[in-house]
Amino acid sequence: MTDLLDAAERLDREELEALQLERLRSTLRHAYDNVAFYRDAFDKAGLLPEDCRTLAALALFPFTTKADLRDHYPFGMFAVDSSQVRRIHASSGTTGRPTVVGYTQRDLDTWADVVARSLRAAGARPGHKVHVAYGYGLFTGGLGAHYGAERLGCTVIPASGGMTARQVQLINDFRPEIIMVTPSYMLTLLDEFERQGVDPRSTSLKVGVFGAEPWTEEMRREIEERFAIDAVDIYGLSEVMGPGVAQECVETKDGLHIWEDHFYPEIVDPFTGEVLPDGEEGELVFTSLTKEAMPVIRYRTRDLTRLLPGTARVFRRMEKVTGRSDDMVILRGVNLFPTQIEEIVLRTPHVAPHFQLRLTREGRLDALTVLAEARPGTTPDQRAAAAQCVAAAIKDGIGVSVSVEVVDPETLERSVGKIKRIVDLRNA
Repeated sequence: MTDLLDAAERLDREELEALQLERLRSTLRHAYDNVAFYRDAFDKAGLLPEDCRTLAALALFPFTTKADLRDHYPFGMFAVDSSQVRRIHASSGTTGRPTVVGYTQRDLDTWADVVARSLRAAGARPGHKVHVAYGYGLFTGGLGAHYGAERLGCTVIPASGGMTARQVQLINDFRPEIIMVTPSYMLTLLDEFERQGVDPRSTSLKVGVFGAEPWTEEMRREIEERFAIDAVDIYGLSEVMGPGVAQECVETKDGLHIWEDHFYPEIVDPFTGEVLPDGEEGELVFTSLTKEAMPVIRYRTRDLTRLLPGTARVFRRMEKVTGRSDDMVILRGVNLFPTQIEEIVLRTPHVAPHFQLRLTREGRLDALTVLAEARPGTTPDQRAAAAQCVAAAIKDGIGVSVSVEVVDPETLERSVGKIKRIVDLRNA
């Protein structure tokens, strides 16, 4: 195994932390000198980059939020001249201005390196064919996966998202060993294989690398059993880099090793911002250590997880993301996350693993309706029984009453291969 590790993966913990501090101090200086937002924020806090003398001292510096990025749309967070920017990506911007990120050539090289490292940790090897079903374009998933796979020496099949029947044909005809896709779209592909009468376990696929949305151990088991593959998690977000910030190792499947030589993680209390010790759950915060075009300092991801010691690598692990602090629904005093609903949906007969939560207001009280897609061929009686089963399990397991509707297959709108989990209609 050690012959597959690159130089940074062979560092011991002391060497890694020395490298992190050196890169952190350089990043703070780069941001202060070249981004007005950071210069003003540091000055307001009475801090200079040189005040960060230890890794722990980073906690003194202010956070960056998605709102800050949107307030400086489009290029106000860039730290280099526009002539040095080689690519621009952006979020979908469905809830307002998109968040825009830029990359120098060195940033693109770093990104390809960390995705290549991620794929190697997932079990991919040079010469493997990688079917990339993440969306291409401004979304970072497709191109991030693409260039990382090429950097590793793989053959890329740039399928992008959509055209599900064609995706199945390409997998059957081109025989890739690796697929990179959102987990919810992988289940859509699974349904299409079965619709076409093709046994999903008979494909050439060996490993699925799934990211871009939270997914549960129940979903992992379903994918692995029905496809006969290893299913591993990849983590990233465009504001920090894109896919390849952290990766689950196929030999352990025990959480995602964060590539800490490029991305420094913290866990903070989502309400107070206080830094929490490793092992405690809270909100994940990242500081980039090597980005040139758009360094980010203490970026609040809103993803909920905890940090754990490394196992297959020296780098610390983050647990599977259990949800987002901004996705938490408080329904009549009960905290509820979409992943809790997913666990129930996945173990309910006749229901596909595709669901959506719709919040409405009935009088003075909030109400929640769970829409879940039926599996093909399900009878009306089976749908009704499944709806009752899901509602009862939510009441028993989470402690709140909800309405459940089992709808026709493929009726819930998908975006970039994934379903929007929460639709808030309370102010409609």
